[in-house]
Amino acid sequence: MRYSAPVTLTLELQRTIRDVPDFPKPGIVFKDITPVLMNASLFGRTLDALAEPWMGGKVDAVVAIESRGFLFGAGLAERLSTSLVLVRKAGKLPYKTIREAYALEYGEAVLELHTDALEAGQRVLIVDDLLATGGTAAATAQLVGRQGAVVAGFQFVIELGFLDGGKRLGPTSRALVRY
Repeated sequence: MRYSAPVTLTLELQRTIRDVPDFPKPGIVFKDITPVLMNASLFGRTLDALAEPWMGGKVDAVVAIESRGFLFGAGLAERLSTSLVLVRKAGKLPYKTIREAYALEYGEAVLELHTDALEAGQRVLIVDDLLATGGTAAATAQLVGRQGAVVAGFQFVIELGFLDGGKRLGPTSRALVRY
C-alpha cells in the first residue's frame, strides 16, 4: 500500500505551494516550493512526512538530485541517520564521476555521481522536490545501479500526476502532494 501524508499536511502544502504561470517558458505552470521553505514549521513537518515511510533502517543512503532535491535530501538523511549523496549536473562534482545522459523534451542532459559515493548492496532512497516525467529520477536510478546499489524507492514533495512519472518509476515512488 502506498504511503499517504496526513491530509492536513497535504492540504497545507497545496495552499502554500505557489503557482507561477509561464515560468520558465510560456505555457508552463511552475510549482514554487520556496513558500514552504520560508515556513520553518511547515518545512519541518514536510521533512517528517517525507521520512515517515522510510524509518526503521529501510535505507542506507539518501541520494538527492540537484538542486532543490538537496534541500529535502539533507533533512531526510538527518532524520533517517543515513549518508547524503549528491547527484549533480555535469561538471559540478569535484572528484571522479560516472555519468548518465538522458532525454529531455528539448534535448539531452547529463547527471553525475562520485565514483565512491555508494557501495554495492546499499539500499538508497532517491529524493527530489518534484516528479514530472520521471526522466531525471530514472537517470539517477541508473547511476545508483551502476555502482551496485539498490533503489529502495523514490520520494518527492510534489508529483505532476498528469505526466505519468510515478507510473514510469513504479510502486516505490511516493509524493506528498499530487496535482
